[in-house]
Amino acid sequence: MRSDPGQSAPLGLKAAAACGLLFLHLPILLIFVYAFTTEEKSFVWPPPGLTTQWFAVTWNRPDVWEALSLSIRVAAISTTIALVLGTLCAAAVSRTKFFGRETISLLVILPIALPGIITGIALRSAFALADIPFSFWTIVLGHATFCVVVVYNNAVARFRRTSGSMIEASMDLGADGFQTFRHVVLPNIATALLAGGMLAFALSFDEVIVTTFTAGQQQTVPIWMLEELIRPRQRPVTNVVAMVVVLVTLLPILFAYYLTRDGDQIAGSGK
Repeated sequence: MRSDPGQSAPLGLKAAAACGLLFLHLPILLIFVYAFTTEEKSFVWPPPGLTTQWFAVTWNRPDVWEALSLSIRVAAISTTIALVLGTLCAAAVSRTKFFGRETISLLVILPIALPGIITGIALRSAFALADIPFSFWTIVLGHATFCVVVVYNNAVARFRRTSGSMIEASMDLGADGFQTFRHVVLPNIATALLAGGMLAFALSFDEVIVTTFTAGQQQTVPIWMLEELIRPRQRPVTNVVAMVVVLVTLLPILFAYYLTRDGDQIAGSGK
């Protein structure tokens, strides 16, 4: 028996959905509330008062700006590396057939399937064996391991939905490999790459576990937040920074969803 798409959901199902959304998002709403509390030493509910002073305090904290700058630079470079390597891997796996292709595909996505602590320990051990000191670049390499997977998953799905006849027609008309990629392939996968890049940036920006094993004495925003939570004063500053993290990670994810929501159509299939 087929259900009517326009039929209203039962009241019980609506209530269950509302409870699920509340369970997921209530803690995030509390972060926003505590960013305005007048209590600076503990989290009291309800807040004794509301104030905006913590935004000014956060703005004038140099350690906040240093952590934010480091996180943005790491995320930007990790995403750039992921876009290049992830796109190349996706093109090789989706457009060609060779022995061991599925094995390579599995190995590419393995870093994001493993627990973060396993990846962190492995990277730390590798850096120690190679006698590589912890620095900005060790954080970048650690983040790039899982950012590549995000870009790869988006790119390989779009490659597989792109009609091969378009590439064949471009070659038949005399275009070389670079011209075909620039004028045919890239326009069809551009939104997938942009979405994958934004998701990779968001994941890198709020990564904690891998960063803990690869950062040394440096502090990204998540590491800074963890250390600030144990201090007895100015705890609302942590919530102000958390608001920024939520916005920085939420907006790219929403934009990525907007770009890929119509990606189920095969490009060029009707031409």
